[in-house]
Amino acid sequence: MSKVLIIAEHLNGQLNGSTAKCVSAAQALSPESIDVVVLAADPTDVASQAAKLDGVARVLAVANPANEHAIAQVLAPQVAKLAGGYSHVFGPSTTFGKDLMPCVAALLGVAQVSDVMAVEGSHTFKRPIYAGNAIVTVEAPGDHTVVATVRTASWPEAGQGGGAAVEAASVDAQLPTHTRFIGLAAGDTDRPDLQSARRVVSGGRGVGSAENFKIIYDFADRIGAAVGASRAAVDAGYVPNELQVGQTGKIIAPELYMAIGISGAIQHLTGIKDAGTIVAINKDPDSAIFEIADIGLVGDLFKVLPELEQALA
Repeated sequence: MSKVLIIAEHLNGQLNGSTAKCVSAAQALSPESIDVVVLAADPTDVASQAAKLDGVARVLAVANPANEHAIAQVLAPQVAKLAGGYSHVFGPSTTFGKDLMPCVAALLGVAQVSDVMAVEGSHTFKRPIYAGNAIVTVEAPGDHTVVATVRTASWPEAGQGGGAAVEAASVDAQLPTHTRFIGLAAGDTDRPDLQSARRVVSGGRGVGSAENFKIIYDFADRIGAAVGASRAAVDAGYVPNELQVGQTGKIIAPELYMAIGISGAIQHLTGIKDAGTIVAINKDPDSAIFEIADIGLVGDLFKVLPELEQALA
């Protein structure tokens, strides 16, 4: 029987929804048990949140001042030590997981399975390749621990009705001194997090400039949405790269995705293909974005968005 260890993603004392999606993926294995490990300077609050996830048997709380910031080179040796006795180690395919899990796999001497979108068996999974244009079935060696990242856009969040036991755990691992936390640069905003938001409004090259992007921010605030952008908008300097949606940015699955002035390059479509409803606004009726949009509006975004705002008033 499978035993799964999930690495909790958290920030400022709040458990990220990606962890609940990892639990859903783990449940697809029909495992003997699912444990979640919280590594933090003080894991108390996050551990209590993880304990509420349906399907979790136990939460391991690892308190260490070195874990105050999520540095992969510091967390990975601890996870590798904890992995003994587990058949699977899962982390989210987010910036956090993409940074951490390859380090864990290297320390365990195994190949990582990336972007798990479906579970076919205890060691058999499906994952996207070629920017999501093809789905491949991969099989991990049965005699090795499976280290995998979970494609969060493909899984729902586990429920909040659980009551797992929280256990303090200590890890005897040698931590590196050559890697240390210097600082965290992040935008100060009250908008929802892009990777977990239920609504996202994204702008592309068609917005025209960084100054014009204000119309995207204002509309997103009007409907309580997160803000995203295409790679073209990021490369043009309209917005910072943490807003980029797509194969080389963030892969998301909101209930509503609005693509404003975005042509629909394949790498962008990869990041939104699992969205519930896609609305596209573009003045070019032949834009590729209209091929996948549920609702398409052909027109000047600087006229259409104000009209939508008036309709919402």
